[in-house]
Amino acid sequence: MNNVIMRKIMVTGSYQPLVSDRLVGSVTISTPPTNAGDVFFKGDDGSDVPWVPGEWHDFQRVNLAEIEIKGTPGDEVTVVGGTW
Repeated sequence: MNNVIMRKIMVTGSYQPLVSDRLVGSVTISTPPTNAGDVFFKGDDGSDVPWVPGEWHDFQRVNLAEIEIKGTPGDEVTVVGGTW
């Protein structure tokens, strides 16, 4: 079954997954240009990977529960795509 994924995730100062349970989809993940600071994504080696406000990337068939973020509390990350 195909489902649309449209989410706005509020960033906290500690790492948190984009979703709490396994969700595989093809999505565009973005950090809105209105964010106050960089959003840090946890790299595959555990390092902080900064995304500047306004940055976005497309991902194909990724498990959103395995992508973790942190940054300035109150900033946002958006996830738009689907499970097709």
